[in-house]
Amino acid sequence: MHATSTWQLPDGWVRLSSQRWGPFVIRELVRRPDGQVVELTARRHRKGRGPAPAADTAIPARAHAVVWAPHDIGWWVGALFIVGSACFAIGSAPMLSSVASPKLISSVYFIGSLFFTSASYLQYLQAINARGTGDQPAIRRWFAIMPQSLGWWAAAVQLAGTVFFNATTFAALHTGFTVHQENLRVWSPDFFGSICFLVASWFAIEEIRGPDSRRWRWHEVPWRIVWINMIGSIFFMASAIAAFVRPATNELLSASIANGGTFLGALCFLWGAWLLLVELGSATRYEASARPAPSQPDAPQQARDVTR
Repeated sequence: MHATSTWQLPDGWVRLSSQRWGPFVIRELVRRPDGQVVELTARRHRKGRGPAPAADTAIPARAHAVVWAPHDIGWWVGALFIVGSACFAIGSAPMLSSVASPKLISSVYFIGSLFFTSASYLQYLQAINARGTGDQPAIRRWFAIMPQSLGWWAAAVQLAGTVFFNATTFAALHTGFTVHQENLRVWSPDFFGSICFLVASWFAIEEIRGPDSRRWRWHEVPWRIVWINMIGSIFFMASAIAAFVRPATNELLSASIANGGTFLGALCFLWGAWLLLVELGSATRYEASARPAPSQPDAPQQARDVTR
């Protein structure tokens, strides 16, 4: 399969170079008619953001989070992920089981999974409606299949994972299951949801791959987001494996790992969700700096205008 460009360039824009991962184009350098070279990336395109100046593409670590921007779909993605992650962190907090009923804890998990799914679906809407122009994408469609887009794969697979978490947390609200039913209705969707999160995190990492993929890029907020989410996904996977109920003993493989993995994973996702708001705060600044400077009248014309 040959890679095709994700971006339709305006007239007069010239592609200078492209970077690919497999069949996917993840980064392009282009020259605008005014001569400025800007960078287009798959992640920014997926989020409906415009080009960034090629000379300074990394988002500074000192950028501040946008704490209130309800007009921006990206803000809702971050805010909903924050609430969902907080619910999972609260539900798995150490020693909570000694003071709260299993029913209450399961309810907190289920509520958190609904926030996860809401955020993931908005992220999916971003991916299928974005044009990468720097303007907020209009929601023209609610479902689409875009196999040529790595960002679509990341969003779609994560959305599937959150639906699995809806299923497992809803099933956990009920009691009286046999061991076989417990593993089928509660453990299985948890396990498959965790796999989806791992795959989606891997796609997100490849989506921001730089020319030197081995380079440590902690100063770049998107790089931090995807790797922190990958660590969270690994913790969730460990938790899911440890939550398997052994038929011989009717006990989990490791209750402490199951609970601790969920708690640490939720903290990672909470951190990553907060960084989404930091990334959002930097995006508009880069878009502004990448826009062509307004043309200025020459000095003689200004002088003539003053004398009129």
